[in-house]
Amino acid sequence: MAGSPKQSYVVATIKPWNLSQFALRMPHLSGRWHLIETPDCLTPAAIALLEPRYIFFPHWSWKVPEEITRDFECVCFHMTDVPYGRGGSPLQNLIVRGHKETVISALRMTSSMDAGPVYMKTGLSLDGSAQEIFERASTIVFDMIAEIALKDISPVPQVGEPVVFKRRRPEESVLPDRGTLESLYDHIRMLDADTYPRAFLIHNRFRLEFSGAVRNGAAVEATVRIVENEPEKP
Repeated sequence: MAGSPKQSYVVATIKPWNLSQFALRMPHLSGRWHLIETPDCLTPAAIALLEPRYIFFPHWSWKVPEEITRDFECVCFHMTDVPYGRGGSPLQNLIVRGHKETVISALRMTSSMDAGPVYMKTGLSLDGSAQEIFERASTIVFDMIAEIALKDISPVPQVGEPVVFKRRRPEESVLPDRGTLESLYDHIRMLDADTYPRAFLIHNRFRLEFSGAVRNGAAVEATVRIVENEPEKP
């Protein structure tokens, strides 16, 4: 059983696959586990009341207050073999670069993005849609959370020359007009997840959004959702 029976832990996350894992896993772990889903609840005062041994961030879209990362042991999870792939949009950047596998790195949060010391790394396949990859990653991440809480692992500094990824912009989700069928398939699947903008094309006043891509011989088959494109703002 992970954790001390009297110890307090916090998990801050927003994605549905991580919320499902929290509900499934934490009732069976030792210790008092607290879930935070909004930045309003992640304040130094609120965290101080909980007195957590660790604060885990399986996915978080807001800057964590410096007082929290300074005063508490904060653990984030990054989908690359750091220091390779620090920065934004790791899944999409990995697939664009042709990677078929990666690792999830559990890091101590510091003032520099994805530069903190590493608690552990676990392998992850990049096969399938983004949704499938994120769900597979979530299972691994919560295994890592349980192990870190149980074993009280000390992180070690990263080794190697950093390679930094740039966060992708929404307009980069448009289907490319060149490349191969394989790269087109990769483009659709790497954006195919709940709460993520899908790969798209603009045709006149319509926006065509693509999901569910599969390779079928010499073709790529996908589901297309057609909506009216929002008019440009003056």
